[in-house]
Amino acid sequence: MTHNNQNKNDKLFDTLKKDISEGGFKSDLTTDFSELKEFFLNSDRKNQLAGMGKFKAFFYMSWWLLKELLLKLNPTRRLVLLIGIILLFSTGHFGVSGSEVNFSSNTSIFGGIIILFVLMLELKDKLLAKDELSAGKSVQSALMSERNPKVNGWNIWLFTQPANDVGGDLVDIVKVNKEKFGITLADVSGKGLAAALLMAKLQTIIRAFAPDFTSVAAFGEKINKVFHKDILPNSFASMAYIQIAENSGSIELLNAGHLPPLLIQAKNIKQLGKGNAALGLMNDSKYHTENLEMSTGDYLLVYSDGVSEARNINSEFFGVERISNFINNTTYNTPEQLGQKLLNHIYSFIGECKRHDDLSIVILKKE
Repeated sequence: MTHNNQNKNDKLFDTLKKDISEGGFKSDLTTDFSELKEFFLNSDRKNQLAGMGKFKAFFYMSWWLLKELLLKLNPTRRLVLLIGIILLFSTGHFGVSGSEVNFSSNTSIFGGIIILFVLMLELKDKLLAKDELSAGKSVQSALMSERNPKVNGWNIWLFTQPANDVGGDLVDIVKVNKEKFGITLADVSGKGLAAALLMAKLQTIIRAFAPDFTSVAAFGEKINKVFHKDILPNSFASMAYIQIAENSGSIELLNAGHLPPLLIQAKNIKQLGKGNAALGLMNDSKYHTENLEMSTGDYLLVYSDGVSEARNINSEFFGVERISNFINNTTYNTPEQLGQKLLNHIYSFIGECKRHDDLSIVILKKE
């Protein structure tokens, strides 16, 4: 037992020493504080703070954050934490005395212990939820297609990276028949687990019905009806669905409210059409397709709004223009090379800012 305790103490000491040596305290605290305001304060509060002086804003913000924190706790923890805060700032003493017990302590110490107790309970809940999200992430990863699916006459690269543990972007490929394949990039509204569940639902619908339709437009209408029927109110999904055939440069593109894909021919970049309504908005939405004929060496780039709306420390968006300029000023021979270089450029642009949306990219090259 003593040996185990010693190992735990050594592990704690090594962890603390590593934390100190790595540094980064200022950037971590700045990020944490920004996320704290983002989570607890609504837009009205933020606007009020922007119009105050620093001294006044500090006290108002501290009070608002404390109030929102208390309101988000369950009733028992809310009362216990409130008692702990009161004791922490009080100056009295409490004590227990008797024939064998003689104990006296400043109430602020007791208040600190109570606050630490509530913190431990909240941390326990967070770790349990994180374990469940980690399991969900594993399941979601298992549902994803390989990054370089093999289709004769095509070089394909598929990529998606959630902003959090699980995401609401769908990147998938399905075999429609002996020669044709359908590639999907969809972005479900919302964040986190709810979006991930809707994404899995959409993936199931697409995989189930894709082989049953010869018309991509009719397929889109079927997806929309089923998705609209099964989702929550005000939920929707944008989708770009690309149908290709082996050893053919013909593409049939269905755009359901998604960002326009980019057709890259040599150094000429063309933004394709905006398409129709997003999936799930209306039960009877009609869809049409855009037919393309790609020549050897042509690329088609499809991306989610996590790419174009990635923001840096100055709140500037990455934007479509920056994507086009990057493509025109870089060299690449495969979709994967282009995709990885584009990702590195996005990461460099974002810097230390936290991503708030999933990053998803599909790139096709006609061989």
